[in-house]
Amino acid sequence: MGPGSTRRTADRRPAPSPWRNWSGTVTAVPERVHLPRSVPDVVAAVRDATVAGARLRPRGSGHSFTSLAATDGHAIDLRGFAGIEALDTATGVVRARAGTTLRALNRALEAHGLALANLGDIDAQTISGAVATGTHGTGARQGGLATQVLALDLVLADGTAVRCSADAEPDLFAASRVGLGALGVVTHVTLQCVPAFVLHAVERPERLDTVLCDLDGLFASADHAEFYWFPYGSRAMVKRNHRVTADAAPAPLSPVRRFVEYDVVENAAFGAVCRVGRAAPSTAPALGRLASSVLSTREYGDRSHRVFTTRRRVRFVESEWAVARERLGDVLAELRAVVPRLEHPVLFPVEVRVAAGDDVWLSTAYGRDTAYVAVHQYVGAPRREWFDAAGAIAAAAGGRPHWGKEHHLDATALRERYPCFDAFRRVRRDVDPGGLFTNAHLDHVLGAV
Repeated sequence: MGPGSTRRTADRRPAPSPWRNWSGTVTAVPERVHLPRSVPDVVAAVRDATVAGARLRPRGSGHSFTSLAATDGHAIDLRGFAGIEALDTATGVVRARAGTTLRALNRALEAHGLALANLGDIDAQTISGAVATGTHGTGARQGGLATQVLALDLVLADGTAVRCSADAEPDLFAASRVGLGALGVVTHVTLQCVPAFVLHAVERPERLDTVLCDLDGLFASADHAEFYWFPYGSRAMVKRNHRVTADAAPAPLSPVRRFVEYDVVENAAFGAVCRVGRAAPSTAPALGRLASSVLSTREYGDRSHRVFTTRRRVRFVESEWAVARERLGDVLAELRAVVPRLEHPVLFPVEVRVAAGDDVWLSTAYGRDTAYVAVHQYVGAPRREWFDAAGAIAAAAGGRPHWGKEHHLDATALRERYPCFDAFRRVRRDVDPGGLFTNAHLDHVLGAV
């Protein structure tokens, strides 16, 4: 074999393979996938895409239900650029590489006596992806994950590596905290963490009518409160998590009970119920009532991240809307009225959470105390009718859709809901005038660059 043949063999890349998101509802076949291990690798990926005339989309663990990360151009997969780069136990300031999953981050923080102040219930996302899409947990006095961010490092479209914070490049920072991957490739996230804390968890079924009669009381009753409403049942599963000292907390769930409660009941058994409901839709209302009737109480204590997060093995698709807190009761009443009229039944419960208002430009909680209403459907079951109905109700109440979950609004409609929408677009034009980081989905929700 001659020198020319050897060079061609060395330069050959594997054929593109399909990428799918977690729910399997979005697929893409990128022309090339970059797997950076350093900031110079990210810079090289940006320059390679520019030279090739291709778009470049960052992607993490694929937990967005939208086409946010999909591209037929270049993709940059950051999961290989992971781990904590700096940590100060005295101040709680932690600098993590962008591909670090929340699960890995939580474990590392716990080992150093630290924690994130609040979390959602899934920890498979990368920290950069979770921040970029506005991931949040619940708590009337708590903000979303982006409110815990002190600084972000990005590689911009011209290949420049920059660091932004409230003091350095403040407009870029205001836009990037929920940036949708539209401004550059985030390489590091600097977080303000808190001392590790314990939660006293009380999870119990309550009559839905009782819950809805005093929503303000429910969300004021614990540091972190939420509930799940089973659409065909009369009861809701209410979860209240109280911050307590370690000596005041009950014991954690035993390994056996945790396995039974989560792996057997919430995953295996519930998954079987969903499969039956999908195959025989006429049984779904009865199955929903059954699921509501067999809810049980559990009370335990544990480190915060072990209480906040659970493993989700039953695949679903989700649409979530953020509404002003005072509109929550009206929205839920309208949703309850819609459910019996649906042609295709709902197989998953509705999740209701809250968050404090914040100042992050594209945060769904920008400028107002917020309630979140998340509707789900088992993957493969018809969802369009249910999602459209829920979206119309929430949108009419001034709702803002979660950036990582399915919705119907475009840039024109979203501009009316975000006071800083035009400011975000201005920053986007400044740092990416050629639209290197865009795709069809971003053009839809943000408008063309």
